[in-house]
Amino acid sequence: MHVPLVIFPPYRHLLKLYGMAFTRTQIGIAVGGAVLLVMVFVGYLWWLSNQGPVLARSEDHDPLTGLPVSIKMNPLRDRSTERTANKFLRELRDGHCDDVLAKWEHDYHKRYAKYICESEAQHPLLSWELVEWEEAPPLIILHYRGTRKSNAQAGTDQELFTVTTENKGGEWVVTKYDAMY
Repeated sequence: MHVPLVIFPPYRHLLKLYGMAFTRTQIGIAVGGAVLLVMVFVGYLWWLSNQGPVLARSEDHDPLTGLPVSIKMNPLRDRSTERTANKFLRELRDGHCDDVLAKWEHDYHKRYAKYICESEAQHPLLSWELVEWEEAPPLIILHYRGTRKSNAQAGTDQELFTVTTENKGGEWVVTKYDAMY
């Protein structure tokens, strides 16, 4: 087997390169370029911080749901509503539906809460992805595409569902859950 031979220049040539003098013009161009690059980056961050949670929605919409085919989310958005919704969905997935919906008995009828828990037990969520963000102050409605276990042989189903959150006392709370089973 042949191993290539790497030859480094003598050490004194590296010292010459390090000791090369730069003109003031070259230093000015380098500093000016660096400052311009930093200003563009900071400007972009400032622009992003002044945008809403959704930066862009595709022109194409799903013909059945009317939701955009894709959205581009702002990486600097406040994710507290998403964290609240994800915690809620994890609780449903992990079988704690009764505990979560017990808080809703004032807002929901007991039979509807029971229906949701029975349906979630039969068709548990496996995964979900945020597909639309809708603001209807004081509410934020998050639309998800989820994967559920199917009644068919070891199959899964894709479906859309929504989680509605409301800011109550400075904290986001899930107030509604809509899913088609």
